[in-house]
Amino acid sequence: MAIAMKIASQISKSSWIRRMFEEGERLRQEFGADKIYDFTLGNPDVEPPEAFGRELLALARNPLPGMHRYMNNAGYTETRSAVAEKISIDSGLTVAAEQIIMTCGAGGALNVVLKTILNPGEEVIILAPFFVEYKFYIDNHGGVPVEVWTNHDTFQLDIAAIESAITTKTRAIITCSPNNPTGVIYPAESLKRLGDVLKKIHDRTGHLIYVISDEPYARIAFDGQHVPNIFPLVESSIIVTSHSKDLALPGERIGYLAANPRMATVSQFMEGAVFSNRVLGFVNAPALMQRLVARLQNESVDIADYQAKRDLLVDELGRLGFSMVKPDGAFYLFPRSPLTDDVEFVKLAQKHHILLVPGAGFGAPGFFRIAYCVDKVMIERSMPAWRNLAREVGLSR
Repeated sequence: MAIAMKIASQISKSSWIRRMFEEGERLRQEFGADKIYDFTLGNPDVEPPEAFGRELLALARNPLPGMHRYMNNAGYTETRSAVAEKISIDSGLTVAAEQIIMTCGAGGALNVVLKTILNPGEEVIILAPFFVEYKFYIDNHGGVPVEVWTNHDTFQLDIAAIESAITTKTRAIITCSPNNPTGVIYPAESLKRLGDVLKKIHDRTGHLIYVISDEPYARIAFDGQHVPNIFPLVESSIIVTSHSKDLALPGERIGYLAANPRMATVSQFMEGAVFSNRVLGFVNAPALMQRLVARLQNESVDIADYQAKRDLLVDELGRLGFSMVKPDGAFYLFPRSPLTDDVEFVKLAQKHHILLVPGAGFGAPGFFRIAYCVDKVMIERSMPAWRNLAREVGLSR
């Protein structure tokens, strides 16, 4: 075999998201792009804020000496300071530049954290429904993923289920709020209860369990809702995030990790994470993007656009009989599949030129995901196809 058996096996189990996106490319070529309704990929259709263009142009016109050279593996001090200042305001704690590492997106940050903390065979709890790449990231560093369901009706944290799943091998728990794929926000009360459980375990046994808070959608919250900062709520917490969604820069691969300044082990963790960032081959986050995002920490895409698309889909699909939890943020819907087999339902939707991702791809059979970070005109154009699909599965007449 030309490639490792593990990689061959993982390819066969790999992301439904990419698989369906690639099927969409085939269908677009066959039927024309205007006749395909692709809701598969969380790839923002909006442009970055105007401030991004202004800062990029200013930097191009007035380049800084040595601006494309290596820097400290953790990133530019000015960028880390800007990020630390923003988190300090959001958390009410004093976060220093020394507790920030600029990374190659949230995926890079997650891999850096997992490499830093995991010993072979240690467990990482992931909360279903979950982003499927978590499993592969954990495996990258010799860890073992342990799936724990959130509440089946609300997708909120089931603290009792998490506590029951904790063993002497548990090293971390990954949370994602607003969640991919459900769009729910975990309230401060739930996160504090989780933090209290972990502190109780640590005080009683000395067993340190981290909460890794995956937050690329943290600035995309609807209806005036607030995404609570995890640092005041969970002492042993680490934020990993990117500017892929809030600044619409997914292709630029710029993000960061931030360690809770209240962690007793924060200095040792940061030393390990800087080393891991280097030896994983990231070396440092992209220099140009670091310069830019340092000046954009208070900027965001217009979330009203996403909220309008959410409302359109929730209203229209609800009228057709689809059942779903109304998302608090991000840009995903996660309805129940009207067929027991969500994969079969997704295949049936494809017959109507609607491209979706089955819940099985997120560890949640019986559901399907809609990514609505697409042109609103396409959503409106897709409605006759949705009506036909609903009739075929017996939801409406």
